[in-house]
Amino acid sequence: MYFMGPNTFREPWHLPYSRPHAIIEMVYEDAFNRFIDEVNSTAAYDWWEGSVHSILSVLANPCAWSWKQWRRRRKIHRLQQYVKSQYDHSCLRSCRSRALYKGMKVGATPDLMVAYVDFFLGGDEKRVDMVSIIQKRFPMCILFGGDGSYMSPYSLHSDALLTNLLGQHIPPSVWHRFVAGLNAQLRTVRHGSIRSALLPVIRWVNSHGNPQLEFHGVRIELGWFQATASGYYQLGILVFVGDFPLNTVNQSVSFSRSDDESPRNSSACPSNSLIELQQDLIQPRHGLSRKRINGGINGGLINEISLQSLEYRRDLLYPFSLLLNNTRPVGRQDTLLRLISILLLADLSVTVLALLQFYWLALAAFLAILVILPLALLCPFPAGLNALLSKEIRRASLTRVYALWNATSLTNVIMAFVCGVIHSVFFSGQLSDKTNIWNAIRDDDKWWVLPTILLLLKWIQAWFLDWHVANLEVSDFSLLCPDPDTFWAYESGA
Repeated sequence: MYFMGPNTFREPWHLPYSRPHAIIEMVYEDAFNRFIDEVNSTAAYDWWEGSVHSILSVLANPCAWSWKQWRRRRKIHRLQQYVKSQYDHSCLRSCRSRALYKGMKVGATPDLMVAYVDFFLGGDEKRVDMVSIIQKRFPMCILFGGDGSYMSPYSLHSDALLTNLLGQHIPPSVWHRFVAGLNAQLRTVRHGSIRSALLPVIRWVNSHGNPQLEFHGVRIELGWFQATASGYYQLGILVFVGDFPLNTVNQSVSFSRSDDESPRNSSACPSNSLIELQQDLIQPRHGLSRKRINGGINGGLINEISLQSLEYRRDLLYPFSLLLNNTRPVGRQDTLLRLISILLLADLSVTVLALLQFYWLALAAFLAILVILPLALLCPFPAGLNALLSKEIRRASLTRVYALWNATSLTNVIMAFVCGVIHSVFFSGQLSDKTNIWNAIRDDDKWWVLPTILLLLKWIQAWFLDWHVANLEVSDFSLLCPDPDTFWAYESGA
């Protein structure tokens, strides 16, 4: 059972009161509703946490991201501890699960964007109809982690429990290879351009994924799920297995949480036009399977037609996406590291020279460049050293922080240009014929040279850092093979 919401301070995680069909027979309704209230209360953030984040977002955006991730880790830890040791599991029908406190478990994706509650069939391990019970779990919805941003790209997280469950139908090596290939495609999908970026992923699933999976009686479809009142929705896949008529999956299917869903929840979907388009494509013979498909989760399948109706939002930081991109790997990792090191030293040198130049030009300009934004101009150097000298496991995430500081420092460079223009316009006419050599140096009309060099250095650094992160996260270049046969030839090594 997945939590809803993006896990932000304005919209924290929350569990819906409607029970997924798979757990209706496992829980008591009244006790389950009380459990939902307690979990949602635990998942909510305090007002001061959001206030600190808002202040840091203005003063130092990378610090705001670190603060948010820290509070998310604390929140998921509190949820796990509450369900594991503080809650009495009274909503479960199984006496054994209530006694052992092992009927429910909270988990989350590594990026802390998606959380879920696993329910276990306590005391039912020896039932002869276990295979049919597992079969009823399909079609299964699996949500992607991430939100399509630079710091949290979309990804499919497959833990041991999910792998074992799907292992009833797919060999683990096939599933791991599919997940690795899908993640290599998903990391380049940016939410701000989701309509164009998601199209190659759909084509990859149809050309590389489904032909191999259908050999094992499994088919994958992309979809959007769990739309909230704010318009936020999550991407994921729907796994079809067994005797499900695979030819019906080719049609676009729209499904909702329940037949009596309130109009407010019904309107909380990516696009009304998407719903209308999908409903037009549904054939009457699909009506009986619609309830079985959704499993209690609202959403719809995504194909090349319905993709154009997906809504997306662009925030004020969207221009930074021109610098911060999750790209494909380019190789030559050692050369990239050397170039990034050289650029980092050059960045620091030019930054110090530019500050000295504007100090001689005008003290007010020097202070404005240094304070707007504070820390942003000098922090890229220690952040870069931390990323380059860190261990391999954390190097990718620390490099993203370095890239974020590098992009944030562009604000200081822009402020340098503004101060230089203001000084040239308002103070150039005040020079007299008796200006000495020091005034000539201070009022040099070449003030724009160092800020321009600094701007170019930061722009080039951003490109190299994007490639560096891609090389770290996608080390297996066979995952990007355009030929499906070549892609699956490396299955044994996945």
